[in-house]
Amino acid sequence: MNILIVRFNLEGLTHDEFVSSTDEAAPHWAAIDGLISKYWIANAETNTYGGVYLFENEESMLNYKASPLCDQLVGTPAFVNFDITNYDLIENPSKVTRAI
Repeated sequence: MNILIVRFNLEGLTHDEFVSSTDEAAPHWAAIDGLISKYWIANAETNTYGGVYLFENEESMLNYKASPLCDQLVGTPAFVNFDITNYDLIENPSKVTRAI
C-alpha cells in the first residue's frame, strides 16, 4: 500500500467555503481506481488543508497523480503552496495500530 499526503493553503477562500465544497467534491475522489480511502484534513489556524490518501499500490497512486482530477486540484486558483509527498506504508506495525 502507498500513502499520498497533499497539503496546501487557501487563498481567497474561507475555511467554511472550503468545507462546504468538500461534500460535492468527495464523490469524484471516491471513484478513483485503487483508492482505499481519503482523509480530508483542515487546520484553519494555520490555513493548511489537504488530504491523506491510502492507495492499494504505487501504480494506483501514480495514476492518480497523473490524472485530470489531480491536475484540477493543483490548478485550483484558491489552493496555493502545494506540498505533495508519496510514502510507502509500513504494513506490520500499521496492522497492530489498526490502520489497516
